Amino acid sequence: MYAYFNAYMYNFTKCRKYILILLLCIATCTTPYTLYCQTETPITNTTEQQIEDLTSANEDAETEDDVWLQLLEDLKKHPINLNTTDEATLKQIKFLSPIQSTSLVSYVRLVGNIINLYELQAVPNWDVETIKKVLPYISITQTIGYGNALRERLRGGDKSIVARVSQILERARGYTDSTSSGNRYPGSPQRLFLRYRYSYKNTLQYGFTAEKDAGEQFFKGAQRNGFDFYSAHLYIRNIGKIKTFALGDFTVNMGQGLIQWQGLAFRKSAEALMIKRTSDVLRPYNSAGEFNFFRGAGITVQLNKSIQATAYASMRNRDANIVADTSLFNDDIATSVLTSGFHRTKSEIADKNALKQISIGGNISINKKRWHVGLNGVYFTYSNPIQKANEPYNQFAINGTAWYNASVDYNYTYKNFHYFGESAMSKNGGYAFIDGILLSVDPKMDIGMVVRNISKKYQAVQANAFTEGTLPTNENGVYTGITLRPVYGIKIDAYADFYQFPFMRFRVDAPSKGVDYLLQVGYKPNKVVDAYLRYRTETKDQNLSGQELPTRPIQGINRTNVRAHINYKVSTKLQLRQRVEMVWFDAAGSQASNGYSIYTDVVYKPMLKPLTANVRLQYFETDDYNSRIYAFENDVLYSFSIPALYNKGWRYYANINYDVTRKLSIWLRWAQSILANQDVIGSGLDEIRSNRRSEFKVQARLLF
Repeated sequence: MYAYFNAYMYNFTKCRKYILILLLCIATCTTPYTLYCQTETPITNTTEQQIEDLTSANEDAETEDDVWLQLLEDLKKHPINLNTTDEATLKQIKFLSPIQSTSLVSYVRLVGNIINLYELQAVPNWDVETIKKVLPYISITQTIGYGNALRERLRGGDKSIVARVSQILERARGYTDSTSSGNRYPGSPQRLFLRYRYSYKNTLQYGFTAEKDAGEQFFKGAQRNGFDFYSAHLYIRNIGKIKTFALGDFTVNMGQGLIQWQGLAFRKSAEALMIKRTSDVLRPYNSAGEFNFFRGAGITVQLNKSIQATAYASMRNRDANIVADTSLFNDDIATSVLTSGFHRTKSEIADKNALKQISIGGNISINKKRWHVGLNGVYFTYSNPIQKANEPYNQFAINGTAWYNASVDYNYTYKNFHYFGESAMSKNGGYAFIDGILLSVDPKMDIGMVVRNISKKYQAVQANAFTEGTLPTNENGVYTGITLRPVYGIKIDAYADFYQFPFMRFRVDAPSKGVDYLLQVGYKPNKVVDAYLRYRTETKDQNLSGQELPTRPIQGINRTNVRAHINYKVSTKLQLRQRVEMVWFDAAGSQASNGYSIYTDVVYKPMLKPLTANVRLQYFETDDYNSRIYAFENDVLYSFSIPALYNKGWRYYANINYDVTRKLSIWLRWAQSILANQDVIGSGLDEIRSNRRSEFKVQARLLF
């Protein structure tokens, strides 16, 4: 035990200089505190499940985007005035459906200003649960208008610096293996993050972000400029006819995501009716993810009362595998575009910024009281031709030095009925259609449906639609969801999704199909208890394992989850959470694998006190990776963790938040996984020769 402790202390001393410099520099800028202001990531039970489902469905998807969490934090400080808002502004609150947004705006227009928030219960299609979700982000008081002086915008906003250091304390093989100098991590094991941000009431925002991943060098070697990744942005809203202006790094979101969507977007989840994509076309970007954004400029202009136009242009370098072409053209080709953002080994560094991408695009939309129509287009050009591996499933993949997509998106609202959709085409003649409806049948029942028909030829560079597959291509399907509120305190969500893939896919060597069902019953009788019981089962065709044939036969593989979750507020200071989850994978087949997990959280959060904390103890036991279990973990502000847990062992973590002063807050996190009957964790250069994996993280935020 003593030797084990010494090993931990040795690793900790490697990063403590970064931690001490960080804390001392920030502390010197602060003044004595006069009151405490506790802040935590504003994530509800429903959002936790949505992020868990998104992670489990897209294991390789980027999870560094915290722009939405920042937006919710801003809205808590500067809530939306319901008496002066419009449907476009209400898009920022993803908890609201289009029907609810339209109902609120119509209610204020017909009845007049809302006098008391209790009056929201009289707004059609607004239920008590919705009101509770949005209360932190709304108000009915008159705020200063957005048309105020430029000096106020430049000087009256919120300024913050967030700095973070984290490290896996056990030494991975990439740091210790010296057999090949080119195949190792030359940098330190610390991960560093720094962000400065200025924000004025969602009308002016600017700042920069810098990040270094573990294993990357810092002010030496391949990263002589310090951090491996830098990002900067300027974002302005509502200046005369200019609705939005973005300079630097930004995201573009259009229609229902068939041709372009870079912001956070949920898919199938326990929130069965969250099926429509909603966002401003242009949004600022200042997260640590190095892939899903543009770099350049964009602008949205209000041409008249009903018509808006957006245009953007971007030029940036992408990480890519570049290989010599053996054809007569003799050009180097890009076989894949990389998304990890890691630049540690020689091969990763060689792939950094290897492919130049230029993109232009925009949309023009007509927005009326009840309907909307938009015309969208994106165009990409590359410095090297893209040519993926010569595999049958890549027959229709994006190729060449240029690609483009165009689409029309639309919606129509009439009373309790909302229809939406998008129709798109790609350069190669592929087509894609997504159409959906939301219908409030009764104050106690809402239903929704999404139908998609996406041809096998359809391809888009950075799309993200409501589909089963990661990208919208080669898919047909019908999704139906329903939400019931039979009595106060009980909410029932259910969905059924039937889909098929007309052409072969990666690791599926034939046309395939699948079906996905979910049923969740929530129980929230008061402010003390919040519980739910969830059942989900999905059967999807996959290649038959163990068959070494040119084209493998496929078989339906079933995965079933059962979960029971409860939150219980013991007092105003103390809250308990418990979850039990069981998984069955291919229960009747040759790959049968089962697993279960149980955890308990203790959350300590006293009012008007400088200290909050939460801890978790979790036990998990699964047969293998197929029966892995995902569980959302609380983390430092603007961050979250969702590890995949499999095999057998324990996991625990502890988070502490302390407000040193009114302006300076510190977060500490310790997390560790302990596996039974194993002496190796991970693989490749990330392999740890131990049965433990431990992470330490410290974050500081300075407001000024």
